Amino acid sequence: MAEEIRAEMVANVWKVVATAGDTVTEGDTLVILESMKMEIPVVAESDGVLQQLVVNEGDVVQDGDLIAVIA
Repeated sequence: MAEEIRAEMVANVWKVVATAGDTVTEGDTLVILESMKMEIPVVAESDGVLQQLVVNEGDVVQDGDLIAVIA
């Protein structure tokens, strides 16, 4: 079953750490968001393979936007 990782706030994608196809474990950082000069890591919530990463550095995400899919 695929797990969708979604943004929890409006933020800029500051850095993309993982790439599609990477094997990730729970707690691994996928991307780092920046909002109000704070860096917020977006982490994998389960073990699996990063199937899709839909953001790029410099993108702006809104609350609820899809960031990644782990299966």
